[in-house]
Amino acid sequence: MHPSNYVPVYVMLQLGVVNADNVFENPEALREQLKQLRAAYVDGVKVDVWWGIIEGNGPKKYDWRAYRNLFQMIKEEDLKLQAVMSFHQCGGNVGDNVTIQLPKWVRDIGDTYPDIYYTNRRGSTDEEYLSIGADLENIFQGRCGLMLYGDFMMSFRENMSDYLDSGMITQIEVGIGPCGELRYPSYPQNQGWVFPGIGEFQCYDNNLREGFKASAQYAGHPEWDLPDDAGEYNDVPSDTNFFGADGTYLTEKGIFFLKWYSPH
Repeated sequence: MHPSNYVPVYVMLQLGVVNADNVFENPEALREQLKQLRAAYVDGVKVDVWWGIIEGNGPKKYDWRAYRNLFQMIKEEDLKLQAVMSFHQCGGNVGDNVTIQLPKWVRDIGDTYPDIYYTNRRGSTDEEYLSIGADLENIFQGRCGLMLYGDFMMSFRENMSDYLDSGMITQIEVGIGPCGELRYPSYPQNQGWVFPGIGEFQCYDNNLREGFKASAQYAGHPEWDLPDDAGEYNDVPSDTNFFGADGTYLTEKGIFFLKWYSPH
């Protein structure tokens, strides 16, 4: 029995413990690591459950076998588990030492319909996460973005019910953006951003653009469009008309845009 102020300790497993080919790599080495964690009185581990791996073979063709083998090993070593529903791409950011892309069939749709991705003003797309502009668009073989996420998590519940019901899985985190974070991909290293550049707005895919235009028209300003003066990734605020002294962000149009952009 732990005291009331006990804080459980969890250790993050390697990003690619199940690799991009849906193979549980080096199980013997991992088992030894788990034994060492248990000997150090660690309570459990956290692991990314990659959408790009599980549904990689086609729509609703979920393959949980490698993850079930992993979870079973964690259970055998008497450790708890926190599972992260990772709907983003791994690779191209700080600390990413493996590459795990979105499901290929989703990327194939993106090849012909790039508006599923966040897009900057120059039209460069970021393929590490689906744009929220695709959340309600039924373009994924009859499903919208939100349905993709929901179906994946329902499949997880069905296939991991024994670990959930037994209490071995103690927590589920849901990734909701690039790197699993609630944010836009405003500073992608793979597009040349370096600290401390201001980054760029990522709302120029047609779905979000149309959403902004509809909101502006409803507000009585059909002439308003998305910003064209907010600079590029490695600018500083004073380089831009949008963020500079007496900039666009202080105008009625700028304030309206920022209020629209922020809740998204």
